[in-house]
Amino acid sequence: MEQKLPLPLFTFETATQKVQLAEDAWNSKDPQRVSLAYTPDTEWRNRDVFINGRQQVVEFLTKKWQRELDYKLKKELWAFTDNRIAVRFEYEFHDAAGQWYRAYGNENWEFDENGLMQKRYASINDLAIKEEDRRL
Repeated sequence: MEQKLPLPLFTFETATQKVQLAEDAWNSKDPQRVSLAYTPDTEWRNRDVFINGRQQVVEFLTKKWQRELDYKLKKELWAFTDNRIAVRFEYEFHDAAGQWYRAYGNENWEFDENGLMQKRYASINDLAIKEEDRRL
């Protein structure tokens, strides 16, 4: 049976740990590694894109990190209960033309009993920034 520690029911400590593990995985920019934190039939809404299943997660992230160069992410625990966690985040990247961006947003996560994320709903806004205004 697949498990991804820590498991629900979350405490402040385990929710914080889960957020840090997610941040570390996403900053690896390894779509396969990231996908293993999700259930095989995971459901995502990422902006206006709807994703179902690990294979679509891998495809989505592969394309994302081909476009979003020098990607760096920071996540922060916002709230938690039982098997749900809410985070706020920001990340920075530049495109192929060298334009830098900062993206801000919120995510709502729902986990199964094995600690795998079964639902991820992300609301994200992008802001063009100057390279010297980068924070991450």
